[in-house]
Amino acid sequence: MGWLPAQGRLAAGLLVNLAASICIVFLNKWLYVRLGFPNLSLTLVHFAITWLGLYLCQALGAFSPKSLQPAQVLPLALSFCGFVVFTNLSLQSNTIGTYQLAKAMTTPVIVVIQSVAYGKTFPLRIKLTLVPITLGVFLNSYYDVKFSVLGMAFATLGVLVTSLYQVWVGAKQHELQVNSMQLLYYQAPMSSAMLLFIIPFFEPVFGEGGIFGPWTLSAVIMVLLSGIIAFMVNLSIYWIIGNTSPVTYNMFGHFKFCITLLGGCLLFKDPLSVNQGLGILCTLFGILAYTHFKLSEQESNKSKLAQRP
Repeated sequence: MGWLPAQGRLAAGLLVNLAASICIVFLNKWLYVRLGFPNLSLTLVHFAITWLGLYLCQALGAFSPKSLQPAQVLPLALSFCGFVVFTNLSLQSNTIGTYQLAKAMTTPVIVVIQSVAYGKTFPLRIKLTLVPITLGVFLNSYYDVKFSVLGMAFATLGVLVTSLYQVWVGAKQHELQVNSMQLLYYQAPMSSAMLLFIIPFFEPVFGEGGIFGPWTLSAVIMVLLSGIIAFMVNLSIYWIIGNTSPVTYNMFGHFKFCITLLGGCLLFKDPLSVNQGLGILCTLFGILAYTHFKLSEQESNKSKLAQRP
């Protein structure tokens, strides 16, 4: 997009991320609900296409791979595999609203993990924002007429593994001095290999309902398109973080959150009660407050650093 002016490139990058982030949720839900495509197999397709896409990116000079030992990346690859699988299982088993709100619980869980395991302290105002987030998720789940115990189990596991993954990614990037693309370049093929070993124990490989089953051409195209869109989400997030401020990225994330919830109601006819609506507003308020306080804290730290002689 070098021929576009700076503002045009920014707008194009944000639009690509918006379209890809929303499409991947709805397309995956459609593949699970309407086609019955196996969950783990779809995750494997995503990993494989992500790795191929990153290989192409490094070949074109978008980033330079860094030599890493497999043992250094193995815990990340395991958690990466787990969080994508459980998040997709949550999407398959829950309404889009419940799936989306459950992901918001990642923030409180990360705060707990960093406090307990890493001894990190958080200001009281940050901790208080976790109350409306948690309360809103509880309200939505309690009044969800399509509530599923299995779906909530998957959502809970997804939140726990995602939180661990995000904490470990930050630590590993600092420890190994690599960026997210360099790390993902090693994670994706390792996670793919793990799924190749696991899939035969949980899903059919050949025949009806298997990844190599008698799928129609349109189904195969949709699955491949889902993988390409998943890669575009990862790539566009990396580009946005590198070319915008944290405020832009976070506010844009909240906009996507609202659009996805609305789309779930319109496209999949997910029922939404008044109490669920209050839960959504409560969670959104908590997320906005958390973002505001965290960004204020970051700006304050930058100012202190700048004032040092």
